Amino acid sequence: MDQIQNITYQHPYPNMSIEEPMRKTEQEIMPAFIKEISKPQGYDIYPYFALGEKQIFNGYAALADYITQQKTVIVDGYVGVYWNLFIRSLKKALESRKLRVHIIDTASFFKDEELIDEMMLDFLGEKDGVWGKKTTLSLGDFFDLEALKASAVNEDCDVNIMIGCGASLSEWDASLIYVDLPKNELQHRMSAGAICNLGKSGPQEPTEMYKRFYFVDWVVLNAHKEQVAKNIDVFVDAQWDEDINWGYGDAVRAGLKQMSTSVFRARPWFAPGAWGGQWMKKHMPQLDQNEVNYAWSFELIVPENGLVFESDGLLLEVSFDLLMFEQGENVLGKHYQCFGYEFPIRFDFLDTFDGGNLSIQCHPSLEYIKEQFGENITQDETYYILDCNDEASVYLGFQEDIDPAAFRTVLEDSNRNGVEVDIEQYVQCHQAEKHDLFLIPNGTIHSAGAHNLVLEISATPYIFTFKMYDWLRLDLNGKPRPINIEHAFKNLDFSRKGSKVKQELISKPTVLFEKEGFTCYHLPTHAEHFYDVHRLDFDLHVDVETDNVCHVLMLVEGESVTVSTADGSTMHFQYAETFVIPAAAGSYKIVNNANQQAKVIKAFLK
Repeated sequence: MDQIQNITYQHPYPNMSIEEPMRKTEQEIMPAFIKEISKPQGYDIYPYFALGEKQIFNGYAALADYITQQKTVIVDGYVGVYWNLFIRSLKKALESRKLRVHIIDTASFFKDEELIDEMMLDFLGEKDGVWGKKTTLSLGDFFDLEALKASAVNEDCDVNIMIGCGASLSEWDASLIYVDLPKNELQHRMSAGAICNLGKSGPQEPTEMYKRFYFVDWVVLNAHKEQVAKNIDVFVDAQWDEDINWGYGDAVRAGLKQMSTSVFRARPWFAPGAWGGQWMKKHMPQLDQNEVNYAWSFELIVPENGLVFESDGLLLEVSFDLLMFEQGENVLGKHYQCFGYEFPIRFDFLDTFDGGNLSIQCHPSLEYIKEQFGENITQDETYYILDCNDEASVYLGFQEDIDPAAFRTVLEDSNRNGVEVDIEQYVQCHQAEKHDLFLIPNGTIHSAGAHNLVLEISATPYIFTFKMYDWLRLDLNGKPRPINIEHAFKNLDFSRKGSKVKQELISKPTVLFEKEGFTCYHLPTHAEHFYDVHRLDFDLHVDVETDNVCHVLMLVEGESVTVSTADGSTMHFQYAETFVIPAAAGSYKIVNNANQQAKVIKAFLK
């Protein structure tokens, strides 16, 4: 059963009772403060990048001191922030100084909900459907901009604050504070019904809320954040219920610049699922053991991940896209002109150990994902088998004698009438072994079988999975998971069948070069993949040049490694931890910290 954290003060939305949960998850919020600045043994779920001393501050009282000095401020930020709680806490801190405070909440300038709902129609797709299309709206379209810009400071007050999503649109000449919220915490609040979409006065069903977040709210807010990023004077992390951490914009931007020439980890986050397994619970002891399972680890899914800074034990998380806005060319090097602010490579775990098979599925073609959903790149994937047992398998490609019409009839009958499908009559099932790489270009039918820990090395898009058969199971809430046969059959490549599957869709490693104690393997990807994969097997250490290309890496065998970059930065990484070397790092050394051979996977753009 999910743990519900009940907060005893007023709920963020006035029409909801205080008994309503504020977040729904077994997992704890990232600590605001860590007592010991030392890396835990084994996989670390709270990696951070050190900013130096006295660069991060805690609490509303300290922020109130800063605001008092400015007298007039803009407090902008992201959807999902508990804005009325933030306002109340800030006002209390200011009024304790006997100050007269004038606060204008941008929520009062939203257009009528009916008008906003009408604006959404072109972007939310079918009602109760999974997908919409990325919006062409801007944040200003949600507001009565004329009225917002007409709002003036009150000269009789000591402090004036314009606060809420879109506060910068007021165009006040004032210091800019930006309040952000990690996507994982946003989704825990969404699942509890404690937040709502932009311009709404109350929550919706979580699936509909997420669709609107993904295709509309996050799109306009990310574009707005990019526009104001260089002008932000203070960054605030608001993921805690009654507390905040914050840092000055110049310090955060300096940290991002340093990060873009060295080595770093994004903060991973984890989610249970219908087919989820037990490998991560066993091998990542910091994870909450009360979750029923962990199906996914968002190791490096940039639209969902944050970057954590540390100073004097205080932690401050910012969204990964801030790094791309500030230092995208340093990160992507010669590929920046092609991808811009979109970080194109994704790493995530699919855990089916003591769990179940993933659904039988495929992903859209590039043309289809652009036309239907507004994405710029499509969901081309690979499965790297990090760990498995003797029963592990991967479903990949069709049988030689596949009859598309007959296959569709069987799937539709199963979906309509709950009939079990003997899927191996139609889809090939391959034995999985550690360090295998299965290739899944768009349109390929596939599934990870049980008893695997899959490292999914993929292009960044991550929600466009067309399920055709889900083994007649229910999700963790006891509801059927959506089946998308119509979408799938518009994208399936039925030529990927028979002997062609083993020839073209299972990577065949070759040795690129060898030195004493070091072998570099090429694990070729498919011609349609825009990224490639190497594996570095070494006893002591290895030196690598970036060649102006970003590298995404993971220790896939061994205990730990130490990575040093040309700028003098050094970080330590444990087994199964993902780390990024930006193109601008130039070169780096990986040192094996154990007696056994180390194996490191390296993914990079072709």
